[in-house]
Amino acid sequence: MNTRSGNREGQGGSESRAAAACLRNVTRRFGPVTALEGVSFDLVPGEIHGLLGENGAGKTTLARILGGLLPPDEGRVEIGGRAVALRSARDARALGVAMVHQHFSLVPRFTGFENIALFNGGAWTAKGMAAPGYRDRVEARARELKLEVELDVPVARLGVGARQRIEILKALMSETGVLLLDEPTAVLAPREVDGLFAVLREVAGVGTGIVLVAHKLDEVLAAADRVTVLRRGRWVMTEAAASVSTGELAEAMVGGGVGAVAGKPPAAGADPAAATGKHAARKVASLHGVTVTRDGEPALRDVTVEVLRGEVLGIAGVDGNGQRELARVLAGIRTPHQGEAALPAEVGWIPQDRGHEGLVNDFTISENVAFALHGKDTFRKGPWLDWTRIEETAADLVREMDVRATSPAATAATLSGGNQQKVVTGREFLRGADLLVAESPTRGLDVKATVAVRSRLAALAREGDRPPGVVLISADLDEILELSDRIAVMVRGRLIPVPRDAHNPRDIGELMLAARGQAHQDDDPRGSARPATGSGPPPGGDHR
Repeated sequence: MNTRSGNREGQGGSESRAAAACLRNVTRRFGPVTALEGVSFDLVPGEIHGLLGENGAGKTTLARILGGLLPPDEGRVEIGGRAVALRSARDARALGVAMVHQHFSLVPRFTGFENIALFNGGAWTAKGMAAPGYRDRVEARARELKLEVELDVPVARLGVGARQRIEILKALMSETGVLLLDEPTAVLAPREVDGLFAVLREVAGVGTGIVLVAHKLDEVLAAADRVTVLRRGRWVMTEAAASVSTGELAEAMVGGGVGAVAGKPPAAGADPAAATGKHAARKVASLHGVTVTRDGEPALRDVTVEVLRGEVLGIAGVDGNGQRELARVLAGIRTPHQGEAALPAEVGWIPQDRGHEGLVNDFTISENVAFALHGKDTFRKGPWLDWTRIEETAADLVREMDVRATSPAATAATLSGGNQQKVVTGREFLRGADLLVAESPTRGLDVKATVAVRSRLAALAREGDRPPGVVLISADLDEILELSDRIAVMVRGRLIPVPRDAHNPRDIGELMLAARGQAHQDDDPRGSARPATGSGPPPGGDHR
């Protein structure tokens, strides 16, 4: 594989074509950490350019510099062939650069149209009313880009795919030469990923250059024209997507082989608890007839499910169908409005929102790890915490999870999102609880860290005489299919069991998008859809 080196002005590899945006020898530091060092990058009008790298490699920092959210410490930024000083996202927007973040920036109670109008200044009159004809312009732009959007529905009621289309339309309502997308496929079902890439090709077709920051290598190769790999803040390679394989990209990202997931689930027909002895099959948690309301509407509808020791129960679904509430009930932090939840004394929880629920950003890594250890006698000296032992354990976690940090004394706020996720997952593995609830545990992780976390989850449910029960909630079907003993899908607050012969991306993807008849039954939680609320019989039955 040809990885370019030498002349940094040529790292991007398209010097003969006018660039929509460029970085030239850019360095960016955060205290003692160098996030980017002498990196050059160019984006050609009309191309989709995949930006890859491990967690902490500098991908998001590069995108945020192009988006005006961070200034470089050294080097220069060029937009449309002209050197610019971007002091804010507004400056970048005025030059035709828009960024769609991994965590959407929409006002939940506003409709899609109101969110689009709020972001675009030309949408308003001096009296604060929508400008005449602006609605027509929005609809015309959506048709031009083949974007199916629901403009009159409050964003809070939309699924993640619909929200993402609104974010993209919002960004493209003004003249946009550069579109930056940070992990856009992280929570999408397969059909939604295909739909997103079709939209991106339409957007690129009208001349917009697109930077696609992502970790899923097969998706990037399917969508991108070129790919650039960063490693530890340095440029490694830029190549045409058609000329490299996923294996070559993975090797470039990590500087070596990645390995494979260990601890695959048992084959169909096997009892996942059998290897852990006759006592392993006891249930560790159960919900019976659980209903939870959100904003006056049912978010969980009459859900009944058991979690058994030594199994991984996979819960698939598109965001917004009740997985969030299910996870919070199972984690013991949300009380059902109806029904009963029987949970063990201690539950491990890897939350979807690591920033607000997983970590205290002002605390050090050691202090965040202490949340899982403070109740254990081995980490106490009488009434006091044994900080020496906690810090040693945190140092082991940093090393084993490959957390890119200066030391365990670094605060969580100084870590990249992927490295924050490593701290949260590693901490919950240390907890030793009877039940582990993992919400999108590999979201935002690079390929190497994803393999490590999935291997650990698979092994966790097989270890010792009293392994925990694991509930894996994810929109990543590869993850669900790879790790789960049983699978169910959340659709409009109901938990629909998936028979073993339907454990494939097509059938589960259809359920996730409510494409099957079961998902379209009457919304009355006590109506004819009642049989679909459970997760099926325990392992050993037809639904295992």
